[in-house]
Amino acid sequence: MQTIIIVLDSRKMQNPDLDIRYILPDRIDEYTNGRASDNGYDYISDDELAVWLSTEDAERDVKDVIELIKTEKFLDNDLTRCAQVYISDKDCAELENSRKVF
Repeated sequence: MQTIIIVLDSRKMQNPDLDIRYILPDRIDEYTNGRASDNGYDYISDDELAVWLSTEDAERDVKDVIELIKTEKFLDNDLTRCAQVYISDKDCAELENSRKVF
């Protein structure tokens, strides 16, 4: 398995509701027909939350993840303003071992 990580900066969110840690991965799973699925979350700083996704092909599936981030709002948040997206060909990769793609 490979990894997609979405880092959300609460300082840039209009509505920094922590429920996004459940809503976002559920919607991504639905949008990608299960190709990118929830693999947990962690607080990486006082202001940043990271959501991990598990996938067979991060290079392919990150395109759909980015498209969803660009076209939908989550809890009244435009994620293009507050999200960074990283990928790795490793399972459960750490952020520092991943490559930023958005």
